Amino acid sequence: MSDLIHQAYDPEAFRRFGHELVDLLAEHLAAVRQNEEEPAIPFTSPEAEYAFWQQDFQHNRGGSPLGLFASVLERSVRVQHPRYMGHQISPAAPLAALASLVDGLLNNGMGVYEMGAAGTAIERLVVKTVARQMGFGENADGVLTSGGTLANLTALLAARSAKSPSPVWQEGHGEELALMVSEEAHYCVDRAVRIMGWGEGGIIRVPADERYRMRVDLLEEYLQKAQREGKTVVAVVGSACSTSTGSFDNLEAIADFCKKHGLWFHVDGAHGGALCFSEKHRSLLAGIERADSVAMDFHKMLLTPAVATALIFRDGQHSFRTFSQKAQYLWERETDEEWFNLAKRTFECTKLMMGLKAYTLLRTYGPELWALYLDRVMELGRQFAALVQETRGFELAVAPQCNIVCFRYRPDGLEGEALNALNEAIRQALLEEGRFYIVKTNLRGSAYLRVTLSNPFTTEADIRELLSSSLFVANNEQPTTANKTKP
Repeated sequence: MSDLIHQAYDPEAFRRFGHELVDLLAEHLAAVRQNEEEPAIPFTSPEAEYAFWQQDFQHNRGGSPLGLFASVLERSVRVQHPRYMGHQISPAAPLAALASLVDGLLNNGMGVYEMGAAGTAIERLVVKTVARQMGFGENADGVLTSGGTLANLTALLAARSAKSPSPVWQEGHGEELALMVSEEAHYCVDRAVRIMGWGEGGIIRVPADERYRMRVDLLEEYLQKAQREGKTVVAVVGSACSTSTGSFDNLEAIADFCKKHGLWFHVDGAHGGALCFSEKHRSLLAGIERADSVAMDFHKMLLTPAVATALIFRDGQHSFRTFSQKAQYLWERETDEEWFNLAKRTFECTKLMMGLKAYTLLRTYGPELWALYLDRVMELGRQFAALVQETRGFELAVAPQCNIVCFRYRPDGLEGEALNALNEAIRQALLEEGRFYIVKTNLRGSAYLRVTLSNPFTTEADIRELLSSSLFVANNEQPTTANKTKP
């Protein structure tokens, strides 16, 4: 056998590189936590970044992997940075990252039990723990899958199977099927509808109120209109919470409506579903225990490396309805409801041991770690909003319900496209400068700056500095606008 193959599998080389890598990662963590000069994002253009890696591949093949890892760290967004306030992903707890290493080395496929015995059993334990926290009974069950988009699609496929007048999986559907969802829902719901072949008319968007929550008072009207148009509505999707503003739909009211009309009730809790682990904030999820299915990401709010999403069914038998097909090389009978053969319930056949990452934290620190983290970042959301309100020239889009806050700088006399352009310029300047990483969103035609306070080590001083930096950029973009205040 080739010496190169032996070299690639050498346990002692792995030990040496592993120790060096952990040291490198620990130094990286310390730097982004303690060194104020470290950027939150070392921004480069896509073309420049690609050119760098082309050069790396041409000149560094065969070099030390530590040099490669160091370059990746140096050139990547620092989610662990206290001034990272960008997209909805939590800084992974280091111990959970080590669990990812175990998963990567074992490389157990987990489609069938014998390919991942430990991971399969661990996954079920994690799923059952989440189900109990959400208030479901012992009959609840589910799976972990690769992200909220896939979880939502799987749930809606189950809804179609359960509520469609015809056996869709075997015969297809002849009816014009549809679901109802807030106009503020994540785009993956729209995508799921199109994937299922329902077309643009298959998604009925219910208007949101002034706080960007579904107007549940309009559900009856929109259902009747859909029925008059010949559509068969099978489900309603509630957001907990919406992606743009972090607003929570009234899940109790949606549950009442679905019960009245015999509809499937799905909750997209990719972000906010994690609050089931917080006694202080779980009231935002009132009614979630009445849902037929819930999606919840571990990587958004529970300190777990991406991607790991729980899909919970109130009636565990529904988790087997989505997929039912023959695969003799995997199992003997397609109709057997075997919780331990996960490919019967997920899109994935080769499936990561994603439950290990969450279970490592749960087993080591208990759910208390998640509760403390959730309470901290929720408080940061309130703190950020308060500082925006007390800083002259800034305004909130809506009072936040969680750790997502939308705000903008609005100098006197500036409106419309000019106001949008100013706030977009603020965001772009902050991105290129790199000290902070925030994103933007569009709310009913208006551009807003948007933060997700996901780092528990973010401080009031960090927030004040962000507002001050935004103000500095705004005044440079608008030279006639006086610097009216400092945060």
